[in-house]
Amino acid sequence: MTTNPLSMSDQLLASLEASTADVSQAVTLPAELYTSAEVLAFEAEALFMKEWLCVGRAERIPNIGDWFTVTIVDEPIIVARNKSGEVCAMSAVCQHRAMQVCEGEGNSTTFKCPYHHWNYGLDGRLLGAPAMERTEAFNKADFGLPQLRVEEWLGFVFVNFDSDAAPLAPTLERYSPFVHNFDLENAICPGTFTLENLPWNWKVMFENFNDGYHANRLHQYVQDFCPSSMSEFPVPWSDDSNVIFRTGGYTHIDGGFNATHRVIMDVFPDLTDEERTRSTFALMPPTLCFGTAPDQCFFFLVRPTGPETVDIEIGYIFHPSALEDPLFEQKMALSDAGVQVFVDQDQDATAKVQQGLRSRFAPRGRYSWQEESHIQFNRWLVQRYRAGQAASVVS
Repeated sequence: MTTNPLSMSDQLLASLEASTADVSQAVTLPAELYTSAEVLAFEAEALFMKEWLCVGRAERIPNIGDWFTVTIVDEPIIVARNKSGEVCAMSAVCQHRAMQVCEGEGNSTTFKCPYHHWNYGLDGRLLGAPAMERTEAFNKADFGLPQLRVEEWLGFVFVNFDSDAAPLAPTLERYSPFVHNFDLENAICPGTFTLENLPWNWKVMFENFNDGYHANRLHQYVQDFCPSSMSEFPVPWSDDSNVIFRTGGYTHIDGGFNATHRVIMDVFPDLTDEERTRSTFALMPPTLCFGTAPDQCFFFLVRPTGPETVDIEIGYIFHPSALEDPLFEQKMALSDAGVQVFVDQDQDATAKVQQGLRSRFAPRGRYSWQEESHIQFNRWLVQRYRAGQAASVVS
């Protein structure tokens, strides 16, 4: 038996067992998981090439011929709406000499590689290849852009490189009751923006997003309406789940993440009074962090660019009535100003955590009960690390 170089040492893998115990007993993951290029290379195969990856909102490509590109662990992807009106996804790598056939976003009927003008349809079929008539046994049908699995969930588009992957939606059912009344398929995301090469590991980002323990400690005053002590973990973890989430209770109805502690936009009209007195914070690893508040939802698309760097695409989702308000832009500016306080504090903390993880004194610390989400994330990770390790051993 030989071991694939893209594997995790048996000693490191065994050490992770201590991070999956009950929250009262568990210890944090070893620092190596956040700093090692070898670990990220292993994760690229064991996680990113096997799991459902959120690439954005379907409303970004409403019309036939609309498309955008995204790169995840060095794999450039085209997401398009084909001639049948369906969302599809494919590799953006030309099957001639590997140039990326398009970048950014647009609307077109075909994708023409700039290098040698190989031309592909919206479904990835190779339509034309100039001056290939003398090439023996060349068949255009053999050189289409490789296809990815696609699934839509509540308006989000997920892709999967693994053609044998199980469907996504059933693995998110634990969370569905908590987002049903937001009617996300019909909600509106007015756009996104991307922060590039932020200096921390992708898992640091996921942990910080779903960390109730720091809520009104790091965010003292600005998040006192949603204190750490009101964190709850309402649905027990299940090994077949692809969502890790918690709720953060409010001290009053219609709380908002800004200096007023109150909503700014229109509240989603179908929410119950209970739903108007909490946020939810959910991870759908390895790419989507998603949260709810009474007047808006928010998401971070996390894309590793190295073992200690990430790009993060950020978007907000509103009820359609919010955008009909003549003062929407002004309210959006107020909301952004409030969120920026949290962003600045979180970015400072996560950058310093990453710096600390490089220290010889980086701990395997203990968890508070308010960090139950981290244990669930650890269990999600370790389960897939083990599967990836098994797959890396070949005869």
